[in-house]
Amino acid sequence: MAVITKYVVVRNGVELDKEFLVKKEAEAYDKMLDAAEKLAAFIRDGDLDIELADGTIDAIAVFLAKNGPEVTRILRGLKPIGPAAPKPVETKSTPPEKAAKKKAPAAKAKPKGK
Repeated sequence: MAVITKYVVVRNGVELDKEFLVKKEAEAYDKMLDAAEKLAAFIRDGDLDIELADGTIDAIAVFLAKNGPEVTRILRGLKPIGPAAPKPVETKSTPPEKAAKKKAPAAKAKPKGK
């Protein structure tokens, strides 16, 4: 008799159909699903001029999340179009007092020999 350990991703209290034999793969899949959820929310909250069905948005989000490294490579170096987001205001704290620099004692000149 063989004993096999299987890892199952549980989301919102529901076990997903996909099973993994390696814990790292299960964790990577869970992270990908987290990213897909965030992408889907980003798409839904965006100001798109088209209506997309929820299933379509979810499929696009999962596709983008599965291909994250390639998407990142494509978007690398892209600068935002439009007004920049306001930068957080930095509070200035009083700088630490500068430590007084101590000078090395000057060498005393020896009187020339007697």
